[in-house]
Amino acid sequence: MTRGNTVHVVDDDHGFRKGLERLLRANGLEVRTFESAEEFEAKANLSEAGCLILDIHLGGMSGIELGCRLMGSGAKVPVVFVTASDNEATRRAAFDAGCVACLEKPFPARVLMDAVGEALAR
Repeated sequence: MTRGNTVHVVDDDHGFRKGLERLLRANGLEVRTFESAEEFEAKANLSEAGCLILDIHLGGMSGIELGCRLMGSGAKVPVVFVTASDNEATRRAAFDAGCVACLEKPFPARVLMDAVGEALAR
């Protein structure tokens, strides 16, 4: 399956999600946003996804659980994880789930854009 070039953002913090959407669009990227892993599973079109930005700690299913489910289903969409509570166990779980990067909130815009650029290039 050919990958698209849209960045899919899954984060339950409305303000953060909107901020990411604005940043990504200002850098010329197409963006789709989702407030939960469950909404993503119900509404996302993976064929249009170039990469995913997943918050690790969501209200229902975690971003890591979603990443693992996608990987288990054979989806080849690169993932950038973001989290407000970074620790070694969380970071290890993120990389075990196959992520390109794991960023601790708040992070500089350039760090995110570099990670997204790497993900889209894969």
